[in-house]
Amino acid sequence: MSETEETKPELTSAEWDVWRTMRSMHEQLARELDRHLQSDAGISGAEYSVLQVLTQVPDRRLRTGELAELLAWEKSRVSHQIARMEARGLLTRTECDTDARGVWVGMTPDGRRTWLTATRGHAAMIRKLFFDSVRAEELPALDALSRRVLDSLNPAACDLAEEKGMLPRTSRTA
Repeated sequence: MSETEETKPELTSAEWDVWRTMRSMHEQLARELDRHLQSDAGISGAEYSVLQVLTQVPDRRLRTGELAELLAWEKSRVSHQIARMEARGLLTRTECDTDARGVWVGMTPDGRRTWLTATRGHAAMIRKLFFDSVRAEELPALDALSRRVLDSLNPAACDLAEEKGMLPRTSRTA
C-alpha cells in the first residue's frame, strides 16, 4: 500500500451513498439493456460487447489478448465466448501469419448483420434508459469523469484503445 493510500480517510457517508447509487444504476442499466438485446436481437450483452469492440477497430479484427484487454475480461472468458460465437457463425478465428501462437478474431458477414440489427434497438434503449435522464450540459463532465476513472483502472487498455483508433488521443485527461 502506498503512502498516499494509507493517509486517505475511509469513505464518507456521502461517498458511500454516491457509490451505492452509481453501482445500482450500472447493474440495473446492464440488466435492462441485456434483456432488450436478447429479446430484440437474440444476442447476449456479452456477444454484443465483442461485436461492438470489433466494429470499432479499422480492420475489424483483433488478437485474442487485445480483445480481452479492451473488454476487461479474463482471457479464458474471451476464449469461451469466441468459441460460442464462432459456432453461431458470428466470428472467425484465423492464425496470425507473423506469430504461430497468435490468433486473430474477426467478424463474419452474419456477425456484422447481427451487430447492425442489434444496434438499432440498443441505441434506442440507451437513449431511453440513460441519455433521456442526462442533461446536455452534464455530458462533458460525465465523459471526463468516466475517462479519468477508466485511465486510472487500466491505462494499458486506454492506450490500446487509442492505438486502435477507438478513443481520440486528445480525449484522455492527465
